[in-house]
Amino acid sequence: ELISSLRSKLQMLWGERELVLSEARECAGRGEELEAAVRELCKPNEFERYLMFIGDLEKVVSLLLCLSSRLARVQNAMRRIDGNTDAEEKQSLNERHKLLSRQREDAKDLKENLDRRERVVSGILAKYLTEQQLQDYRRFVQDKTSLLIEQKDLEEQIKFFEEQLENLEKSIP
Repeated sequence: ELISSLRSKLQMLWGERELVLSEARECAGRGEELEAAVRELCKPNEFERYLMFIGDLEKVVSLLLCLSSRLARVQNAMRRIDGNTDAEEKQSLNERHKLLSRQREDAKDLKENLDRRERVVSGILAKYLTEQQLQDYRRFVQDKTSLLIEQKDLEEQIKFFEEQLENLEKSIP
């Protein structure tokens, strides 16, 4: 029953992932249309700023999500520490926790810098785009970020349930 339930949950998550990937492709298409409009209307150096911002948006959001996920796994492992855990493993977990915490703080600084750059790019685009195009740009940036977060969350859930299913199947003779 449990195996069946896990498989059913995985099927549902795989379906959700396909929907999110489909939305991501639509968003990418809107991004390409927007990029063409920006290329046509803006000066070359302004267009470069736009392109750099959009490229960095995905990288910084992905980095933050990855670091947060890894930090959460280390924190979960630290909560499982008991009297039987050897000192070397405890020290290793503490060092990884410190390193990941520092890296996440650095990534948050990158995100704040990215937010400032977004305001600059928004200001540039406001000079050239219609109000509707500017709204489309803002929706694109918001959707791109949301879809990245949703994709990462689904991947984590799928990984978790696949591991649970694998462990359960191995435990049954």
